[in-house]
Amino acid sequence: MRELSAEEGKLSGTVIRCAMHVHTVLGPGLLEKVYRECLYHMLIRENIRVEKEKPLPVIFEDLKIDAGCRLDLLVDGKLILELKTIDKILPIHEAQLYTYLKMSGNPYGLILNFNVKHMRDGIKRMVMTQNDPPRALASSALEKEGAS
Repeated sequence: MRELSAEEGKLSGTVIRCAMHVHTVLGPGLLEKVYRECLYHMLIRENIRVEKEKPLPVIFEDLKIDAGCRLDLLVDGKLILELKTIDKILPIHEAQLYTYLKMSGNPYGLILNFNVKHMRDGIKRMVMTQNDPPRALASSALEKEGAS
């Protein structure tokens, strides 16, 4: 298993800061697409390259299938953001991000659940290693960033 590099930590810290700002302004209770659009806008304002609804083909044996899988946001070509507006993050949501990491070859991702009172309680970070499945890091991703 590996830790995030300084560059990866900085990027995820910026994303978390932007997500917290969106959540502070809007609060919980809106549709996922509202948060996606606002977070996309915030990241663009930060001069961060971000793609919205990026298609993710499914590779099954030697067959490439466009099955409608989409990454909510792909930041800087490597950080997958899976946005949610749910009661709480469940293992199936972590499995979804794990599958996206595995299928895309991207090294790390964040689940951002905006349906929480405090955004810090809606963050789950996962890091993919070459030999190991991705591991979920503590939900308090803010401790790693030193954000308040």
